[in-house]
Amino acid sequence: MARVEVGGVKIAYLDEGEGDPILLIHGFASNKQVNWQYPGWVDLLVKDGRRVIAIDNRGHGESEKLYDPADYGAPLMAEDAKGVLDHLEIETTDVMGYSMGARISAFLTLNHPDRVRRAIFSGLGYGMVAGVGDPEPIASALETDRIQDINDRTGRAFRAFADQTGSDRLALAACMRSSRQKISEEDVANIDRPVLVAVGTKDEIAGSPHKLANLMPHAEVLEIPGRDHMVAVGDKVHKQGVLAFLNNVEA
Repeated sequence: MARVEVGGVKIAYLDEGEGDPILLIHGFASNKQVNWQYPGWVDLLVKDGRRVIAIDNRGHGESEKLYDPADYGAPLMAEDAKGVLDHLEIETTDVMGYSMGARISAFLTLNHPDRVRRAIFSGLGYGMVAGVGDPEPIASALETDRIQDINDRTGRAFRAFADQTGSDRLALAACMRSSRQKISEEDVANIDRPVLVAVGTKDEIAGSPHKLANLMPHAEVLEIPGRDHMVAVGDKVHKQGVLAFLNNVEA
């Protein structure tokens, strides 16, 4: 495991392959293994001739755990990603984020446009602007001792996922209470890099991918047929669409 300290917080990452770099940023309650290694993304991208960097967001995976909501937030987590790029001396990279990772990727692209060549926002559409619901039921579910005592359907699903991934539930609760910063339509419109917005057609969390893509001058949509928020990540249409975007869309 490789880790680097960014702004006083230890961030874990993997770095595999050679070629044009791509930075992968996972979703809430996930980690670099669950989001990217197990579904085959790392192998796929390495075999496509790319250098793959995947990070564990703060509070997740093998990165440092923090318990104050003020220590999270997508803009701050985007700076963690930039810090890893700085450490690896990578000047410009493609970036792909899923769900919360898409929001982090958007802040990275918006705040450091010189560092991002192309961006893939997966698992998040117009919810990036409008929001994706009340975070409190999810945070409360993560803090509840017994999963059978959780009544909220979404909260229970995220709690089950957190248990499955062996996550630190209290760190995730703190993250949930601060990581969903909305981005204004005006700010999204300032993202002038080529962007792919990839969302499952049964995703009830992400919001409209078309409505988000229409805000940006160089964005396109990939619909992932029949997939909801939890299972779209490793879908073959998702993978094929991302490879086509990376190989055919000039930065």
